[in-house]
Amino acid sequence: MAMQVLVIDDEAQVREFVGEVLEEDGWAVTKAESAENAFEILGRHEWSVVFCDVVLGGADGFSVLHRFKEQSPNTRVVLMTGHASAKGALDAIASGAYDYLLKPFGVEDLQSLSRALRGEFAQRRSGSGISRSPAKYPSDVELVGSSEAMIEVMKQVGRVAATSLPVLLTGESGTGKEVVASALHRHSSRADRPFVAVNCGAVQAELIESELFGHVRGSFTGADRDRLGLWEEADGGTVFLDEITETTPAFQVKLLRALQEGEIRRVGSNQTIRVDVRVIAASNRNVEEAVNTGRFREDLFYRLNAVSIVLPPLRERVEDIMPLARSFAERATSLNRVLTFSPGALVLLEKYSWPGNIRELENAVVRAAAMCDGTIRAKDLPERVLRSREAKAGASDQTTREILLAEDEWPSLAEIAARYATCVLRHTQGNKQAAATLLRVDRKTLDRMIKRHHIPIT
Repeated sequence: MAMQVLVIDDEAQVREFVGEVLEEDGWAVTKAESAENAFEILGRHEWSVVFCDVVLGGADGFSVLHRFKEQSPNTRVVLMTGHASAKGALDAIASGAYDYLLKPFGVEDLQSLSRALRGEFAQRRSGSGISRSPAKYPSDVELVGSSEAMIEVMKQVGRVAATSLPVLLTGESGTGKEVVASALHRHSSRADRPFVAVNCGAVQAELIESELFGHVRGSFTGADRDRLGLWEEADGGTVFLDEITETTPAFQVKLLRALQEGEIRRVGSNQTIRVDVRVIAASNRNVEEAVNTGRFREDLFYRLNAVSIVLPPLRERVEDIMPLARSFAERATSLNRVLTFSPGALVLLEKYSWPGNIRELENAVVRAAAMCDGTIRAKDLPERVLRSREAKAGASDQTTREILLAEDEWPSLAEIAARYATCVLRHTQGNKQAAATLLRVDRKTLDRMIKRHHIPIT
């Protein structure tokens, strides 16, 4: 008997396309045009899979996901979206979605999903599958981005968040490793326990053991009392070890023991203490290269590398630059001030390579926000962005070059209209009817222009 699949989308063309591909692949397909329609037929079959659009006319795809997870927990739900975002991907996967499918997708994408689903159901029937319930979590992780690269990262985060496996995050400096580590913690069953972040490269080598594991009174000069370490403070929660490759071999031995045995020993003490923490480590270096050169222990690498997530640099997800820039601009301004970006600034921001990644972009936008008059222009950006080779290459055409060189001289269409109306009113000595006739607009339109642009009447 064919397995039952429900396809929910308010666009008939999408419903028919998905249904046809799945029917050809041997599924018994039922179609629904809304979440409400799907809820009516939820109990009609034992649904194996639901393909559901995120944005529907009434209740959305997340409502469908939650309803099926409550009433039919063995059903796999694939969310489909034409408005993808990194946060959406994370929320979907961490909430229990099987996948987060980006529109437009093709026949091969659906067939690949179909094969994977069939494989999982076969494992489940043979008793070798592993099922779990998604952890509850607050859905307020601040993540910005809609690039395919970032969405894939967030899907990985969503899948591994509910486990207690160690995770190794790698990527260039400034790519947001601590943000991702925080997302892993906040979407896990440990979310109500502490998240402790430690920059291993910023702590002196002789102090890092005491900082993490604590010490007892008299263990070294200046240790005048017992001190609880950050590892114990994070008991039941998550420890984020940034720049893990900057630690010494001596400390790496003790860290390995803490991971293997689940216990620590304060500096100067012979007593071991059981501590339950999940460890997320990060490095902007090539960790395998550090292992090969002897700077990082191989056994510790394998212990930390249960799951590896690579964060892409900003230059490989250009479509995320402007959403991020606007987000930083909003944070940098007061509630009664709205910042905009000039065409020239937009060109430069998207053409610059951002070697410092998200951190450098944030710094540039915050600086520009402090210096601008309400519109961030090219001249407000840092000199390195203005002079970048990439920006000049991107400004090769005449129009863009003119915008970059003289953008302050190019008013908006609204400004031009306001100036022209002002000149005509001056010419008619404030006679609105005569001005409206010359402008070839009706009197009401002219009145709206005067009010909108605060045009003085002489």
